[in-house]
Amino acid sequence: MIAVVGHGDLTAPTLALLESELRSRLAAFATAGGAGLVRVGQGLPVAVGRAARAAGLALVTALPAKAGLPALLHEWNHRAAGELLMLSQRVRLLEYDPSNRGSCVGADESLIKNCSRVLAVWDGSPSSGRDGTADLVAFARGQGIDVDVLWPAGAVRMPWEG
Repeated sequence: MIAVVGHGDLTAPTLALLESELRSRLAAFATAGGAGLVRVGQGLPVAVGRAARAAGLALVTALPAKAGLPALLHEWNHRAAGELLMLSQRVRLLEYDPSNRGSCVGADESLIKNCSRVLAVWDGSPSSGRDGTADLVAFARGQGIDVDVLWPAGAVRMPWEG
């Protein structure tokens, strides 16, 4: 299984660009009988889901759970979750709080541990209070998991307004 992680602040044109790039990358895993794994959310997870479907790769989507039951998602993630559920061959409940950054990082690490490869959509920037992609790449490498980094020419992140 291949987990796909990356920045959560990608622009709409970058997501469209990535969808095409991801489709070609994920096609190789589809021919090998693999599956893709994402944690539910808007942006990159939806682009991964669309690319996986186009590439013929089975998709597993992790949904937050509380006490073994699906947890509530933020309203802005409802549409993304619905689309991901339609694109997925399997859904996995995972105990984490989607409103807690540390809990989300723990969920991502748990998913990564169950994969043989990680595809990171990452611009090489260090982790910050807003984004932990670099930490997830380091975590995967520390677990001895192969990591492929994807950052196509022209990819852009949304400017931070702080």
